[in-house]
Amino acid sequence: MKNIICPGFIAGGIASGIKKNGKHDLGLIYTIKEASVAGVFTKNKVKAAPVILDMQRIPSGICKAVVVNSGNANCCTGEKGFKDAVKMSHAAASMLDISDDMVLVSSTGVIGEPFPVEKIINAMPDLVKSSNVNGFYNFAKAIMTTDKVVKIVSKKETIDNKTFTITGVAKGSGMIRPDMATMLCFVCTDVKADSDMLKHSLLVANEKSFNVITVDGDTSTNDMVILMANGESGASISNASDKKKFQTVLDDVLLSLAKMVVKDGEGANKLVEVEVKNAVSDKQARQIADTVANSNLVKTAIFGEDANWGRILAAAGRAEALIEPYKTDIYFDNILMVKNGQGCGALAEEKVSRILKKTEYKIIIDLHMGQGSASYYTCDFSFEYVKINADYRS
Repeated sequence: MKNIICPGFIAGGIASGIKKNGKHDLGLIYTIKEASVAGVFTKNKVKAAPVILDMQRIPSGICKAVVVNSGNANCCTGEKGFKDAVKMSHAAASMLDISDDMVLVSSTGVIGEPFPVEKIINAMPDLVKSSNVNGFYNFAKAIMTTDKVVKIVSKKETIDNKTFTITGVAKGSGMIRPDMATMLCFVCTDVKADSDMLKHSLLVANEKSFNVITVDGDTSTNDMVILMANGESGASISNASDKKKFQTVLDDVLLSLAKMVVKDGEGANKLVEVEVKNAVSDKQARQIADTVANSNLVKTAIFGEDANWGRILAAAGRAEALIEPYKTDIYFDNILMVKNGQGCGALAEEKVSRILKKTEYKIIIDLHMGQGSASYYTCDFSFEYVKINADYRS
């Protein structure tokens, strides 16, 4: 993992002193060539200063660098916070000898505290100097907050005998709820593509990955996914077949990262896929999967390894979607637990209890009403989650 690269990009991460524990807290991704860029941002009405700045800059469709800090969200910091985000981008631009508007910024951490921009400015020379082609691992460490593991995924594919790479880095462990992105993610590729094509591909991939995960039902103020393409590989997306191939790899990278986020959920022990099938429509299947995956009662039952299927059916029933309980079946992996809205008895529960001890499994809700389907990814709700968030600022 420490040797993951993306041709034409350098990256790095260092400790600037924002975090009290001295861990990495400032990261950089820089492309040697000018890159096309696309992004998606939080739908939360309370947006952090770096989100507001990036939303102003990204319509240009070009970018050369992203600088990210952890330990402070630079959110709810007023006019000064926005000016500090601009200063943060200027510090990187000056060291890289590029214009300010070619730098995007991102922050994650505690909301509402004064932003320590001087620490970032002072650390920028060391950050730029230490960045290199093998620096994605250090970058990934620098953007972590309550994350326990580094999240990097890299995939390769070919177009016209030219190999291209897509490398993605994400952070996220708490405040994870589908509503655009629900965390930070930065994706680099050496394919050649314009910003409009990238935006379409990113929206499609995001909808099938970061928008179908949940840890705790909270959407952050700082969420963003940024995709940059610098064309270094010479592989150019020029037709429908190329687009499909690129889309498949991008989907794979983002879904892999999304699953890593859920698996690393604060205090999480289980990664569970909630699949709804044979609904009236895909939209309604998604609504039911969303409601079940976000149910605290379902999530605590997952933690307790309790085959309490009534909680699942009750959550499905309160979703804004059509459901006929006496047609509904529920499986845990391949074990039928509920048939036509009624439990299948002690033997089925005994088999399901063994499945619930696994760290990863699937809950399948078959509505027998149509052809719609959808999946969400969730985790258990544990004592540790409460402990982590009860003293997050300390």
